[in-house]
Amino acid sequence: MTQQNDASTETEPQEVPQPAEATDAPEAAEPRESAAPTEPVESIASSDAAAGDEADESSAADEDDQTGDDQTGDDQTAAAASERGEGGPSSRKEHLEREGEVAADFLETLLDIADLDGDLDVDIEGDRAAVAIVDSDEGRVPRRLVGQGGAVLEALQELTRLAVQAETGERSRLMLDVAGHRAQRRADLVESARVVIDEVKETGERRSLEPMSAFERKVVHDAVLAAGLTSESEGAEPRRYVVVLPA
Repeated sequence: MTQQNDASTETEPQEVPQPAEATDAPEAAEPRESAAPTEPVESIASSDAAAGDEADESSAADEDDQTGDDQTGDDQTAAAASERGEGGPSSRKEHLEREGEVAADFLETLLDIADLDGDLDVDIEGDRAAVAIVDSDEGRVPRRLVGQGGAVLEALQELTRLAVQAETGERSRLMLDVAGHRAQRRADLVESARVVIDEVKETGERRSLEPMSAFERKVVHDAVLAAGLTSESEGAEPRRYVVVLPA
């Protein structure tokens, strides 16, 4: 019996394939700067319009100082009177007299309630009704109705205007004075304005006055205009003031 030996076959070791050398990764491209987005035309127009509105508001404020009151309300009042056929001088005078009567009744009631002395004078100055609380035979008008810097007087005037508007249905430009405060203040302002006007004419340089109320600025503007110069208002309430300009 033949014995067969299995021959062990010797296998050659196989070469392990080497991994391919990694190639350098391509450099990442630098991100390109995107162009700044252009501002839409509508946005530019809106910005310009806003700037224009601010300039218009500033001009409107100066115009209010020149006229002493907001012209929009005056135009509406005139339009309402025209629709009723009340545009003539006679009817306008009657309307102002009516305003004065309503204001006097309101103020008389107010003085009675507060138990304060004072008589009422009613007049027409220019194109507005004028009412004054003056000293009476019974006693003097309390100066506290004027207040510091005329603050109480301004508030009382606004309250009286509202009472007149509630009765007549139209905006009122009525002027109220207490114990001659406005009359004296007007004279003082005109004198101060004349001094500044002379300085501007002599030096040729602009001059500024102290902060004033709308009524006081109106008095100064009128005095400057009468002297042949021009003026304008600068600043914001309550520190708004008049600047006198050289010719």
